[in-house]
Amino acid sequence: MNTPTPPPARWYHQPILWLGLVLFAASLAGCIWLIVLAERHADPPVPTDAALFDVPLAPAAAESS
Repeated sequence: MNTPTPPPARWYHQPILWLGLVLFAASLAGCIWLIVLAERHADPPVPTDAALFDVPLAPAAAESS
């Protein structure tokens, strides 16, 4: 019995690759959208004169040698 072999499958005939490509493109577009949204709506500065979470708000004074 000689059964014919199916032709080799091309990469663009694989639905899982298309699904992966669509998910990758959607996640990349979502990242770009979040970056653009963050640029347009900046956080307001925190109104405080003291250190916030023990982080100084001004740079340290330069030490003279």
